[in-house]
Amino acid sequence: MIGVAGFPLFILLLFGHCLADYPLQTDKLAVGKCPGSSVVGVHWTYWLAGHAGTHALVVSLLTENIWLGIGEFCLHCIIDTCKCKGYFSLLADQFLHVACKAAWVIILSAVTSHP
Repeated sequence: MIGVAGFPLFILLLFGHCLADYPLQTDKLAVGKCPGSSVVGVHWTYWLAGHAGTHALVVSLLTENIWLGIGEFCLHCIIDTCKCKGYFSLLADQFLHVACKAAWVIILSAVTSHP
């Protein structure tokens, strides 16, 4: 359970997600990160890694935990690739990203709590 103590961090992670997914993601990046695209001759994996890396940086800085940032990077790549391939909608994509943020708060509170 996130609890009251983790709620401010969860809200900050959501704000960070909004920042990284909208103003920091240009139209070129949104197209370029999808499998099979090659925007200005750059392979799609570089675009996706750059985008997921931005999200990973936000999570790492806000949680002060590099491992959660690495988890964010991996899951963000998987989720966005699945969305690009049409496996699910933008709504499902955003729901999964928000669920990841909740998971980071839960994990962080579990590893930092003392019995």
